[in-house]
Amino acid sequence: MEKEIVACIKDINVKYLESGQVSKVVFPMERQEAHKQKVIHLITRFFIISHSPEGDIRYLVQKRGKSKSEYPEYFTDSSSGHVIWKRNLDLKKIQKDALRELEEEFGIPSRDLHKTKFYELKDEKDDKEREFSYVFFGLVDYNIILKPDLNELDIKESRFYDKSELENILKNERTIEYPKKIWKQLLNEDIDSLFENETDAKLSHTNNIALFIGRFQPLHHGHIYVLMNILKSYKKVKIGIGSSQLSNTFNDPFTNIERREFIITALKKRRVSTKRYDIYDIPDIFNAKRWVDHVMSIVGEFNAIFANSDWIRILFQNKGFRVEKKIAIFKKRFNGSNVRRLIIKNNKSWKPLVPKEIVELIEDFDGINRLKSLNTVDNL
Repeated sequence: MEKEIVACIKDINVKYLESGQVSKVVFPMERQEAHKQKVIHLITRFFIISHSPEGDIRYLVQKRGKSKSEYPEYFTDSSSGHVIWKRNLDLKKIQKDALRELEEEFGIPSRDLHKTKFYELKDEKDDKEREFSYVFFGLVDYNIILKPDLNELDIKESRFYDKSELENILKNERTIEYPKKIWKQLLNEDIDSLFENETDAKLSHTNNIALFIGRFQPLHHGHIYVLMNILKSYKKVKIGIGSSQLSNTFNDPFTNIERREFIITALKKRRVSTKRYDIYDIPDIFNAKRWVDHVMSIVGEFNAIFANSDWIRILFQNKGFRVEKKIAIFKKRFNGSNVRRLIIKNNKSWKPLVPKEIVELIEDFDGINRLKSLNTVDNL
């Protein structure tokens, strides 16, 4: 049997999950070893709901098999499992893991989900271990056929339940604590609006002001491509410098002041009037639920947001904002991580990826030597 390599994280780095910077802080470890050493790792949880045309609502609840080493014969979510470690792990890949688990445990393929929604990131800690769960909600047909896995769950009692049946389970049966809390919430939700955005009030069909958030570590031609395309359709762009408080690390080597200079210099070179953009520092607060409101408090109003980060896109979509289509060119080449790696390897192919004037600024800031020294420090 092939060993399962899961995504693990050190306690000192868990805060970065709240800002969507997963791939920078997770590391691989064999599943059994992670449990043995009680290493923090990532999991997914899916809560599946069906809604008939007549308005009947049912909830797919799993009862764990009696052979399970943890919480045998406890009621829990619909499906759950470990996040498999991958390079460049992000929310999109984590959601694929959640969908895979759902199909393995109940035979529900992703194509049968009408709607899927990321709900929250939860720190789950008990006396046995600590896990960070990525929680998703899903909506399926009322008459969907289940194919439960007898090796994973109790086939007879893992099924759809109506509201009164689920209330009875939560009151009288052994149930894992966090899923119990979520089911209670869902029992009181308006299912028709659950998978809709929180409000349409923030949606706008005018093209006056767009928001674009990036870390610009450093600014490269990918950023320029996005900004220039935004300015073709919008009168003004508000540019947010993400993780603005971070600097002098390998992932975030440049200060907010240096990054601001990158942007101003590049746009000036392309003859973009300063009246067409504003720049804002957006420090991380490491709280996904509050982050959108945090951004709003800094940048004020805008009509739409552009972002290539799935994490940013989903957080704003869940709050009812207009999120434009992704704009990207050769994403594997034009990204900050790739540029930084090439610099520390003394590979001059990084220079064509960055505007000439930014190359000069990086050299003026002694950025090349800084990156090399930070790479050594960060990998000690």
